[in-house]
Amino acid sequence: MRTAVETTQVRRPSAVRALTTLLAATAAATVVVELLNWWYAPEQAFGLAIRTGWAMLRSLGFLVLIGHVNRGRAGAKPFGLILAVTTVFAVGRLVVPREGVPPLPGLLGFALLAALCGAVVWLLYRSEAVAGHLVRHRKGLVLDGGTITWREIAPKRPPVTAWLLTSRVAAFTYSPLLLVPALVAAGAVLDDRLAAAPVVLLWFLTGIAVSYLVLFCTAFLMRGRRWARTLLVAITLGVLAVDLPLCWWLLGVDGLIRDGAPLVAAAVLALYGLRRAARAEAASLPT
Repeated sequence: MRTAVETTQVRRPSAVRALTTLLAATAAATVVVELLNWWYAPEQAFGLAIRTGWAMLRSLGFLVLIGHVNRGRAGAKPFGLILAVTTVFAVGRLVVPREGVPPLPGLLGFALLAALCGAVVWLLYRSEAVAGHLVRHRKGLVLDGGTITWREIAPKRPPVTAWLLTSRVAAFTYSPLLLVPALVAAGAVLDDRLAAAPVVLLWFLTGIAVSYLVLFCTAFLMRGRRWARTLLVAITLGVLAVDLPLCWWLLGVDGLIRDGAPLVAAAVLALYGLRRAARAEAASLPT
């Protein structure tokens, strides 16, 4: 005779299971496409190695996103959107060689990866089952009545819109998107442009400083401080003003397209998210 109460395990919705499968396939496709690009590249230079390594790191991002989806984290939506968009740009910039026609396997792989990323975004933002699943917050230690428990912690900040979270996640990509072209430029400087070494060093240090500045800004952004929105706009414009001219000067038009375009995409998402969040808040105010 059983004395323990049997617990029924709730089965995840089919859309959530499909999303995790898509994310795993996208992570694998990212690695495969990058290896194809590297294999067919006419020259495996230092810049290509840096860009390829950064793009392949995104496969780990998709695995982290799977964990967020499995836990039902509310932040999975903006994280998935930014990861999908920047992955398409990061991989797409390596498909087209400096000269000649892109290899057919690379083009087919990129088309497959773009379709997978599009399907991920569609499920994240259009599936009601996924939306109903992604409602949880992070867990932590909670002291209640002298007892320490590990449970979900509701954020102390006021509720924020999903678009504000999207702006936050997009802003966190500024630093790596500055550091990658700075590292690529460092290779070019070591080859034949030593006079530009101080500029490259300043570029690299700017990328590190931006990470701390964004962390400070978004902490207040999530607490509804309006000045933080203005500061984030200023950071975004400042990052573009620094990165794009340096990409053009040190890496040429090719570098401007390959390394500047992903940053522009992240900046557009951040600014668009701020605008949509402001509209949503204005619409919620009593008239």
